[in-house]
Amino acid sequence: MRLHVLQHVPFETPAYILDWARGRNLPVMTTPLYQAPNYPNQMDFDALVIMGGPMGVHDEGEHHWLKNEKHFIEKAIISEKKILGICLGAQLLASVLGAKVYKNPDKEIGWYPVSLSGDGQSNPLLKDLPATFNAFHWHGDTFDIPEHGIRIAESKACTNQGFVMNNHIIGLQFHLESTTTSIKELVENGRSELVEGKWIQNEEVLMNQTDQHVAESNRWMASILNKWIM
Repeated sequence: MRLHVLQHVPFETPAYILDWARGRNLPVMTTPLYQAPNYPNQMDFDALVIMGGPMGVHDEGEHHWLKNEKHFIEKAIISEKKILGICLGAQLLASVLGAKVYKNPDKEIGWYPVSLSGDGQSNPLLKDLPATFNAFHWHGDTFDIPEHGIRIAESKACTNQGFVMNNHIIGLQFHLESTTTSIKELVENGRSELVEGKWIQNEEVLMNQTDQHVAESNRWMASILNKWIM
Protein backbone atom coordinates (compact mmCIF):
# COMPACT_ATOMS: atom_id res chain seq x y z
CA MET A 1 0.00 0.00 0.00
CA ARG A 2 1.63 3.23 -1.22
CA LEU A 3 0.37 6.48 0.34
CA HIS A 4 0.54 9.90 -1.27
CA VAL A 5 -0.06 13.08 0.72
CA LEU A 6 -1.23 16.46 -0.57
CA GLN A 7 0.07 19.07 1.89
CA HIS A 8 -1.13 22.67 1.59
CA VAL A 9 1.12 24.48 4.08
CA PRO A 10 4.32 23.47 5.92
CA PHE A 11 2.66 23.55 9.35
CA GLU A 12 -0.23 21.14 8.59
CA THR A 13 1.53 17.82 8.23
CA PRO A 14 0.08 14.29 8.28
CA ALA A 15 1.38 14.12 11.87
CA TYR A 16 0.26 10.82 13.44
CA ILE A 17 -0.58 9.37 10.00
CA LEU A 18 3.16 9.32 9.26
CA ASP A 19 3.86 7.50 12.53
CA TRP A 20 1.15 4.98 11.68
CA ALA A 21 2.52 4.44 8.15
CA ARG A 22 6.11 4.04 9.38
CA GLY A 23 4.96 1.46 11.91
CA ARG A 24 3.62 -0.62 9.03
CA ASN A 25 6.53 0.04 6.66
CA LEU A 26 4.20 1.76 4.20
CA PRO A 27 5.93 4.09 1.73
CA VAL A 28 4.73 7.69 1.87
CA MET A 29 5.33 10.38 -0.75
CA THR A 30 4.25 14.02 -0.42
CA THR A 31 3.33 16.78 -2.85
CA PRO A 32 3.98 20.12 -1.08
CA LEU A 33 1.44 22.35 -2.82
CA TYR A 34 2.98 25.51 -1.30
CA GLN A 35 6.01 24.85 -3.52
CA ALA A 36 6.04 24.07 -7.24
CA PRO A 37 3.77 21.00 -7.12
CA ASN A 38 4.82 17.91 -9.02
CA TYR A 39 1.90 15.48 -9.03
CA PRO A 40 2.57 11.75 -9.33
CA ASN A 41 1.08 9.48 -11.93
CA GLN A 42 -2.10 7.85 -10.69
CA MET A 43 -0.38 4.48 -11.09
CA ASP A 44 2.31 5.47 -8.58
CA PHE A 45 0.14 5.38 -5.44
CA ASP A 46 -2.71 3.38 -3.94
CA ALA A 47 -4.13 5.75 -1.31
CA LEU A 48 -4.36 9.54 -1.18
CA VAL A 49 -4.37 11.67 1.98
CA ILE A 50 -5.46 15.32 1.55
CA MET A 51 -4.46 17.53 4.46
CA GLY A 52 -5.90 20.74 5.87
CA GLY A 53 -4.89 24.35 5.40
CA PRO A 54 -5.95 27.92 6.17
CA MET A 55 -7.18 28.63 2.65
CA GLY A 56 -10.64 27.74 1.31
CA VAL A 57 -11.69 25.62 -1.64
CA HIS A 58 -12.84 28.73 -3.54
CA ASP A 59 -9.57 30.65 -3.13
CA GLU A 60 -8.20 29.80 -6.58
CA GLY A 61 -7.36 33.44 -7.31
CA GLU A 62 -4.91 33.60 -4.43
CA HIS A 63 -3.85 29.95 -4.56
CA HIS A 64 -3.79 29.14 -8.26
CA TRP A 65 -2.67 25.53 -7.63
CA LEU A 66 -6.11 24.69 -6.18
CA LYS A 67 -7.54 24.23 -9.67
CA ASN A 68 -4.93 21.61 -10.60
CA GLU A 69 -5.29 19.97 -7.21
CA LYS A 70 -9.03 19.54 -7.76
CA HIS A 71 -8.34 17.93 -11.16
CA PHE A 72 -5.85 15.57 -9.51
CA ILE A 73 -8.36 14.61 -6.81
CA GLU A 74 -11.02 14.03 -9.46
CA LYS A 75 -8.67 11.67 -11.32
CA ALA A 76 -7.99 9.80 -8.08
CA ILE A 77 -11.73 9.38 -7.52
CA ILE A 78 -12.23 8.11 -11.06
CA SER A 79 -9.28 5.74 -10.58
CA GLU A 80 -11.04 4.40 -7.44
CA LYS A 81 -8.15 5.21 -5.13
CA LYS A 82 -8.61 5.08 -1.39
CA ILE A 83 -8.91 8.74 -0.37
CA LEU A 84 -8.88 10.39 3.05
CA GLY A 85 -9.56 14.12 3.24
CA ILE A 86 -9.09 16.01 6.52
CA CYS A 87 -10.57 19.47 7.17
CA LEU A 88 -9.75 21.43 3.98
CA GLY A 89 -9.07 18.02 2.42
CA ALA A 90 -12.62 16.91 3.22
CA GLN A 91 -13.98 20.19 1.84
CA LEU A 92 -12.02 19.70 -1.37
CA LEU A 93 -13.36 16.16 -1.68
CA ALA A 94 -16.91 17.38 -1.14
CA SER A 95 -16.45 20.14 -3.72
CA VAL A 96 -14.99 17.83 -6.37
CA LEU A 97 -17.87 15.43 -5.72
CA GLY A 98 -20.36 18.21 -6.48
CA ALA A 99 -21.37 19.31 -2.97
CA LYS A 100 -21.44 22.90 -1.71
CA VAL A 101 -18.70 24.24 0.57
CA TYR A 102 -19.47 27.39 2.53
CA LYS A 103 -18.91 29.28 5.79
CA ASN A 104 -20.02 27.48 8.93
CA PRO A 105 -22.18 29.63 11.25
CA ASP A 106 -19.28 29.70 13.75
CA LYS A 107 -15.60 28.93 13.67
CA GLU A 108 -14.79 25.79 15.63
CA ILE A 109 -11.31 25.75 17.14
CA GLY A 110 -10.22 23.47 19.96
CA TRP A 111 -11.28 20.18 21.47
CA TYR A 112 -15.02 19.52 21.21
CA PRO A 113 -17.12 16.33 21.20
CA VAL A 114 -18.06 14.66 17.93
CA SER A 115 -21.06 12.34 17.79
CA LEU A 116 -21.43 9.61 15.22
CA SER A 117 -24.69 9.44 13.30
CA GLY A 118 -26.62 6.17 13.16
CA ASP A 119 -24.97 5.46 9.80
CA GLY A 120 -21.61 6.38 11.30
CA GLN A 121 -22.04 3.97 14.19
CA SER A 122 -22.90 1.13 11.80
CA ASN A 123 -20.14 1.89 9.30
CA PRO A 124 -17.38 -0.76 9.33
CA LEU A 125 -14.63 1.88 9.13
CA LEU A 126 -15.80 3.43 12.38
CA LYS A 127 -16.98 0.42 14.33
CA ASP A 128 -14.32 0.73 17.05
CA LEU A 129 -15.10 4.38 17.78
CA PRO A 130 -17.46 5.32 20.61
CA ALA A 131 -20.74 7.03 19.77
CA THR A 132 -19.28 10.31 21.09
CA PHE A 133 -15.59 11.20 21.38
CA ASN A 134 -13.41 14.29 21.74
CA ALA A 135 -11.67 15.54 18.61
CA PHE A 136 -9.54 18.51 17.66
CA HIS A 137 -11.09 21.13 15.35
CA TRP A 138 -9.77 24.14 13.46
CA HIS A 139 -12.14 25.29 10.74
CA GLY A 140 -14.42 28.07 9.62
CA ASP A 141 -15.98 26.38 6.59
CA THR A 142 -18.24 23.38 6.22
CA PHE A 143 -19.71 21.27 3.43
CA ASP A 144 -22.88 19.57 2.29
CA ILE A 145 -22.76 15.79 2.05
CA PRO A 146 -22.04 14.72 -1.54
CA GLU A 147 -24.61 12.73 -3.47
CA HIS A 148 -24.27 9.03 -2.58
CA GLY A 149 -22.17 9.99 0.45
CA ILE A 150 -23.11 8.80 3.94
CA ARG A 151 -23.14 11.42 6.70
CA ILE A 152 -21.21 9.93 9.60
CA ALA A 153 -20.76 12.58 12.29
CA GLU A 154 -21.72 15.95 13.76
CA SER A 155 -20.78 18.35 16.53
CA LYS A 156 -22.84 21.01 18.26
CA ALA A 157 -21.05 23.68 16.23
CA CYS A 158 -21.07 21.90 12.86
CA THR A 159 -23.80 19.63 11.48
CA ASN A 160 -21.69 17.82 8.89
CA GLN A 161 -18.47 16.58 10.44
CA GLY A 162 -17.77 13.77 7.99
CA PHE A 163 -18.88 11.49 5.20
CA VAL A 164 -17.98 8.14 3.68
CA MET A 165 -18.48 6.88 0.13
CA ASN A 166 -18.18 3.20 -0.76
CA ASN A 167 -15.98 2.68 2.32
CA HIS A 168 -12.88 3.85 0.45
CA ILE A 169 -13.47 7.64 0.35
CA ILE A 170 -13.53 9.36 3.75
CA GLY A 171 -13.98 13.05 4.51
CA LEU A 172 -13.38 14.19 8.10
CA GLN A 173 -13.88 17.81 9.14
CA PHE A 174 -12.15 17.11 12.46
CA HIS A 175 -8.55 16.13 13.18
CA LEU A 176 -7.79 12.71 14.65
CA GLU A 177 -4.29 12.81 13.17
CA SER A 178 -3.15 15.77 15.26
CA THR A 179 -0.29 15.34 17.71
CA THR A 180 0.90 17.69 20.43
CA THR A 181 3.65 18.88 18.09
CA SER A 182 1.34 19.47 15.13
CA ILE A 183 -1.17 21.36 17.30
CA LYS A 184 1.60 23.59 18.67
CA GLU A 185 2.58 24.39 15.07
CA LEU A 186 -1.03 25.26 14.23
CA VAL A 187 -1.26 27.54 17.24
CA GLU A 188 2.02 29.25 16.36
CA ASN A 189 0.80 29.92 12.81
CA GLY A 190 -2.84 30.66 13.61
CA ARG A 191 -2.74 32.38 16.98
CA SER A 192 -4.59 35.40 15.54
CA GLU A 193 -7.69 33.21 15.17
CA LEU A 194 -7.80 32.36 18.87
CA VAL A 195 -10.19 35.17 19.68
CA GLU A 196 -13.26 35.04 21.91
CA GLY A 197 -15.95 32.95 20.27
CA LYS A 198 -18.70 30.52 21.13
CA TRP A 199 -16.73 27.53 19.84
CA ILE A 200 -13.15 28.82 20.14
CA GLN A 201 -10.96 27.74 23.04
CA ASN A 202 -8.15 29.96 24.24
CA GLU A 203 -4.59 28.72 23.90
CA GLU A 204 -4.23 27.55 27.48
CA VAL A 205 -7.44 25.52 27.45
CA LEU A 206 -6.68 24.14 24.00
CA MET A 207 -3.23 22.90 24.99
CA ASN A 208 -4.45 21.46 28.30
CA GLN A 209 -7.13 19.57 26.42
CA THR A 210 -4.47 18.34 23.99
CA ASP A 211 -2.57 16.72 26.84
CA GLN A 212 -5.77 14.94 27.88
CA HIS A 213 -7.13 13.78 24.53
CA VAL A 214 -4.42 13.48 21.86
CA ALA A 215 -3.34 9.88 22.57
CA GLU A 216 -6.90 8.60 22.47
CA SER A 217 -7.59 10.64 19.33
CA ASN A 218 -4.64 9.00 17.59
CA ARG A 219 -5.97 5.56 18.57
CA TRP A 220 -9.23 6.36 16.79
CA MET A 221 -7.25 7.54 13.76
CA ALA A 222 -5.28 4.28 13.70
CA SER A 223 -8.49 2.26 13.93
CA ILE A 224 -9.95 4.02 10.89
CA LEU A 225 -6.71 3.79 8.89
CA ASN A 226 -6.28 0.09 9.62
CA LYS A 227 -9.72 -0.67 8.19
CA TRP A 228 -9.40 1.84 5.34
CA ILE A 229 -6.31 0.18 3.82
CA MET A 230 -7.69 -3.37 3.99
